[in-house]
Amino acid sequence: MSESVFQNKTIIVTGASDGIGAELARQLARFKPKLVLAARRPEALDEVAKACEAQGAQCLVVSTDVSIEADCRALIERAVARFGAIDALVNNAGVSMQARFADIENTDVYEKLMRINLMGSVWPTHAALPHLKKSKGQIVAVSSLAGLVGVPERTTYCATKFAQTGFFEALRVEVEPDGVDVCLVYPGVVLTNIRVHGWNAKGERLGSSGLDEAGAMTVEECARLIVEAMATRKRDVVMTTKGKLGRWLKLIAPGVVDKLARKALKRQ
Repeated sequence: MSESVFQNKTIIVTGASDGIGAELARQLARFKPKLVLAARRPEALDEVAKACEAQGAQCLVVSTDVSIEADCRALIERAVARFGAIDALVNNAGVSMQARFADIENTDVYEKLMRINLMGSVWPTHAALPHLKKSKGQIVAVSSLAGLVGVPERTTYCATKFAQTGFFEALRVEVEPDGVDVCLVYPGVVLTNIRVHGWNAKGERLGSSGLDEAGAMTVEECARLIVEAMATRKRDVVMTTKGKLGRWLKLIAPGVVDKLARKALKRQ
């Protein structure tokens, strides 16, 4: 991969303090871009920034809560003020949730999760789009296989990720004439803390993963696939063989997909 693909390019990564976002930033750093790292935990962002700067990247850390529109717009303003342009926006921030629909007493949790997983991508994209049109840049949305196939005990999470998928698929068609590319990324189960930090039926921290993580993808491999997708400006990446199979089986044998989804739950 040519270093010039990302060199001196301004790339914003949300959810960059941990997991996929942090590893993506570290892998991009070797190409010496201008990285804008956003998340709610500035101390953790500072550690990621140090690792990236050690590889030759320039970094701007912006404390950002993507569930707050003003934070999202301030993120874009600070990126442009510091680096003068935006070449790529990676909408990676998100929260997982596991709960049976019947166990959710207050459905406000749907709206709260939607503000993070959907609007937390819509708001920064809306603010960044004029700049991305100028640079003929790209937008990356880190969705999930739960944005393609319904997963039991994930009605909240699936709702937000299906919405994210629909939004960015529609946006892709709108902005293609402007030279802006949109890439949707669909990881499967990745070895991160997203499920441990995810919510339960009360909207509180779950504290454990409810999925069978045997054979899960490493965060390094997931980030590598995203970097490759960005470099070649792919339209989407379904990261697992099961995910690719499920996408097509859903059309011709939906009952089989339902069975596969149930098996993805951790056996009690």
